[in-house]
This record gives sequence, structure tokens and C-alpha cells, in this order.
Amino acid sequence: MHHRPAHPYLIAWLRRTRKQLAKSGRLSETALILSQKEGGHPSTWSTELRAILEGDVIPSLDLITMIDSILARPTAPLSQRDCPLLF
Repeated sequence: MHHRPAHPYLIAWLRRTRKQLAKSGRLSETALILSQKEGGHPSTWSTELRAILEGDVIPSLDLITMIDSILARPTAPLSQRDCPLLF
């Protein structure tokens, strides 16, 4: 892992990911999923995610992809969403 993001894509990714993880419980949920997929303790992943979001650590492309796939998932099951199904 390197320090200080310089690539425009990484800067944009950090800005977007910070917004997504700012939602209550989202960082903890992401850390839990990463610990289940990659091993390690959720608190270790929470610390790692915070370091990434603060720009202290540059994540690998694989980790960026994993985080994006986790954040792309719906946060509530379809049955609990506000909008009704069309069919």
C-alpha cells in the first residue's frame, strides 16, 4: 500500500466512497462483509477502511473492486423497500 492518492480516478472513487460509507452502519457492514470474504476481524477492516477514506493508505485495485461490489448491493431486501413492485 502506498500513501497519498494522486490519480484522478482514485480521488473521484474516494469522494464517492466516502459519501456511501457515511451512511449509518455502512462502514461496519462493509467491514463485516470483507472479513467474511477475506478473513480477519471486522474491526481490523474498519480501521483499514478509515485509513483508505482518509487518504493515508491507497487500496489495491482488487480491494477497490470488492468495496464497489459490496456498496452496489441493495441495503434492504426488496420486501422492505418503500417502492412497490410493478408486477
